[in-house]
Amino acid sequence: MKPGTVLLTGCAGFIGSKVAEFLLADGYTVVGVDNLNEAYDPRLKYWRLDQIKDHPQFQFHKLDITLRSPLRALFESGFRPHDVRLAAIINLAARAGVRQSVENPWIYLETNVAGTLNLLELCREFGVKKFVLASTSSLYGQGNPLPYREDANTDGPLSPYAASKKAAEALCYSYHYLYGIDMTILRYFTVYGPAGRPDMSLFRFVQWISEGRPVMVYGDGRQSRDFTYVDDIARGTVAGLKPVGYETINLGSDTPIVLMDAIRLIEELVEKKADIVHSPRHAADVLATWADISKARRLLDWRPQTTFQDGLAALLRWYHANRAWAMHVPT
Repeated sequence: MKPGTVLLTGCAGFIGSKVAEFLLADGYTVVGVDNLNEAYDPRLKYWRLDQIKDHPQFQFHKLDITLRSPLRALFESGFRPHDVRLAAIINLAARAGVRQSVENPWIYLETNVAGTLNLLELCREFGVKKFVLASTSSLYGQGNPLPYREDANTDGPLSPYAASKKAAEALCYSYHYLYGIDMTILRYFTVYGPAGRPDMSLFRFVQWISEGRPVMVYGDGRQSRDFTYVDDIARGTVAGLKPVGYETINLGSDTPIVLMDAIRLIEELVEKKADIVHSPRHAADVLATWADISKARRLLDWRPQTTFQDGLAALLRWYHANRAWAMHVPT
């Protein structure tokens, strides 16, 4: 897509802030929306926002996508001071996390389903022809063969989080069918990197091992994850602005890592031993994730560029550069 104006929701999020950075570097004007909620320590969100807020082609609006009237008012304003036509919406605003969704499923349905519906309706009303949705690898796992392909049956979501993203994908198809909106659905696989979400395993392991705290491992630690570096995910998201009709595309590393192997590598990098404490595996957790990324290569000319060791080293550098406050982030 030729650089224009993009509405980016979740712009202070882990992935969203990096997508904003890449869009701005490519010459796009970015209208950022985020409600800066306290789903996790907001210091991380403000730190990320600080990295992009002063760019001349970035404007920020503190808004919640579940609130239709304020969101519609933004569209009616013409995105002043730019007053340009909106070329695309990238919807990264979401409630994420498998275990948390079991405890409070309602907020997941509100944000991930109703929020997506609000944005799709505004696409229809204001003639926005391109929509990119961040979805999740959590849709896979119930009897799906590895590596996970986009045409796998995902009718058995194991958590309310996965179910909410399944519903958002279905809404996107309806709006593509009814109104011809070009849709790219991106299923992300276990994203990690600097300033990441503190409920994700690698952030937690880095903090816990660095600070000599007990390291909680669910199950025996032999489960594997297709850890994917945030910069690679952001590049793939920007590539998703390409016209595709309607496509669901995996973005993953295609190199699953066993959880205990990740802990051992952090031990080496931090030069400290982990005090491992085992806890029963959560029923909503799958034993393995592994992305088939052949479709992303074919349609988006995308492939991951960052090795797990390099990405983990970057996370470590960020953590120790910001340790004075990052060590206190609840995990």
